[in-house]
Amino acid sequence: MSHKLYVGNIAYTVGEQELTDVFSQHGEVKSVKIITDQETGRSKGFGFVEMGTTDEVASCIENCNGVDVGGRTLRVNEAIEKNNRSSGGGRNFNSRDRY
Repeated sequence: MSHKLYVGNIAYTVGEQELTDVFSQHGEVKSVKIITDQETGRSKGFGFVEMGTTDEVASCIENCNGVDVGGRTLRVNEAIEKNNRSSGGGRNFNSRDRY
């Protein structure tokens, strides 16, 4: 299990310090990163929180998922590493699939 959490449905007015305050109630917060639009600098409404241990990750998922922060209900899940995600569309072909 990774020590990183995906946090979705973040209110646009919520900053990294406010998320740190919420998650630090459940363990050591190593880092918080809210993803922003490159052109406008505005929050995209999701981000990542890195915790110290897997037990802290589990505690955050259990206790922070569904919590209201800034008027929106957070969605908290274990983050999936980018290279482990499927391509999201269509079928992935490999050499065995070719004729």
